[in-house]
Amino acid sequence: MSLITGFASLKANESSRIAYFSMEIAVAPDMPTYSGGLGVLAGDTLRSAADMGLPLAAITLAHRKGYFKQHLDQDGLQTEEPQPWKIEEKLSLEEPVVTITLEGREVALRAWRYDLIGVSGHRIPIYFLDADLEENDPLDRTLTDFLYGGDGDYRLRQEIILGIGGVRILDALEYKATVYHMNEGHAALLTLALMEDQLKGAALSSATDKDVAEVRELCVFTTHTPVPAGHDRFSLEQANRILGRDRVSYLERNGCFHESLLNMTYVALRFSRFVNGVAMQHGKVSRVMFPDYNISAITNGVHAATWTAASFQAVYDRRMPRWRQDNVTLRYAIDIPEEEIESAHAAAKQLLIDAVAQRAGVALKPDVFTIGFARRAATYKRADLLFTDPERLVRCAHEFGGLQIIYSGKAHPADEPGKAKIHYVIELAKKLDSNALHIVYLENYEWTLGALLTGGVDVWLNTPKRPYEASGTSGMKAALNGVPSLSILDGWWIEGWIEGVTGWAIEDHEDEAAEANSLYDQLEHVLLPLFYEQPQQWRRIMRSTIALNGSFFNTQRMLEQYVVNAYFPEQRITELTEEPEPALAR
Repeated sequence: MSLITGFASLKANESSRIAYFSMEIAVAPDMPTYSGGLGVLAGDTLRSAADMGLPLAAITLAHRKGYFKQHLDQDGLQTEEPQPWKIEEKLSLEEPVVTITLEGREVALRAWRYDLIGVSGHRIPIYFLDADLEENDPLDRTLTDFLYGGDGDYRLRQEIILGIGGVRILDALEYKATVYHMNEGHAALLTLALMEDQLKGAALSSATDKDVAEVRELCVFTTHTPVPAGHDRFSLEQANRILGRDRVSYLERNGCFHESLLNMTYVALRFSRFVNGVAMQHGKVSRVMFPDYNISAITNGVHAATWTAASFQAVYDRRMPRWRQDNVTLRYAIDIPEEEIESAHAAAKQLLIDAVAQRAGVALKPDVFTIGFARRAATYKRADLLFTDPERLVRCAHEFGGLQIIYSGKAHPADEPGKAKIHYVIELAKKLDSNALHIVYLENYEWTLGALLTGGVDVWLNTPKRPYEASGTSGMKAALNGVPSLSILDGWWIEGWIEGVTGWAIEDHEDEAAEANSLYDQLEHVLLPLFYEQPQQWRRIMRSTIALNGSFFNTQRMLEQYVVNAYFPEQRITELTEEPEPALAR
């Protein structure tokens, strides 16, 4: 029985429903309901779920004022402003209103619905929880305004809304899930709501091991961060005051506190039957961080049709017409004539060049080697590693006929070191600018700009400090457009890297200067000579990047792994999809 047939059986089986919880989901370019990789992954996951016809509904928050819009002044100093959007114009209001308890008072919640429609016409409903109701306290009405805004109290209240409020809304909508997937620990308190449902009004103190097992059977948890500080933690005082003493006492008894703090990752770990990291390496790192738990790995992907440039889509539609329904078909890109790859890339690169001219007033050239580096401006991403030896970078640009580098990325409003990295890159770009070397930092990195960058540059650069890159997905988007990566061997790149075939590795060193030297060596001795002197070989690398990495690092493959390994493990998927043997074989 094929997986595709299995998905059709799941769709028809009302007892096999999935509820997907994520604090952020990138639904559409004009809806600022995401901050970066986590939200884009969630959106891509749901787009693939719609394509595959999975029986799934999603829960998130409304984020009426978005994440933030980034502004960069001439000196590279970042300022922020809200991104209000008209929720009523994009979503439809559902009837149920539910209540949750925060700090001993009732807070009313409603849900707005958005339907993602897949390539086959299947719909995935996404429910956006909203606390902006007249009956609520004025402060409570703002709790679903900002993504990752406010202080620790604000964050905990939001996580209660997402986890507990999300379960309550699904109950009110009579959506009975058999799997609850927590996309990161923000949603971990859904386990508490499920336990309260399990106990049918009885006190949490009466919960038995059997009750815990019943809740665990429902829950799947994906952890995304290999950094201890990245896991949401709240003080005992905060937890008691906002969540309530009975609930906190229950979580304490069940091992959900770590170093005297309520740790949302431990809540999710304790009450999940399946836990996974988001790349092979991240699974290893997570098992070291949480040695008492069995943690698997399912490597992230991206939604192929969303992140493939229009020029490449046209080629794929002509050469591999079912690639949208079956992403593995991209494997056959290895048979696309090189000239078509080159022509499609030239079109995507020109779109990027036009966007740079419009956004930054800088005229780039289509025949000059162009490096892309765009991601959240966190310090561990090391946006400045490329400038460790500026003189060598300048020399490379002059020696080989030019070099163009395009940067983009937001720093969290509270991340001063991240903002300092942006400032440093922009200041250095001014000093190094010449006829041979252009460095541009584009402000307000978001969906549309991300697609232009991953579709139009010549190589995708990634320089995280190991092992802090859980997965990374921007290089996967680039691969769909024939753009190879030059990257530190961390996250997904450990699995996607085939030297000189899908891209190039920056050698591992404990010393940052040594890693920078490896980066320069690759540029000077391999990439620039290949690009300028062996264009045919460069085109072949582009083609193999699509065939090998584009065909694997997509959310269709990722979701197939979730279905078989996490949502409905092998014995259950077999039961759901098993066909009777032919009569003659009995």
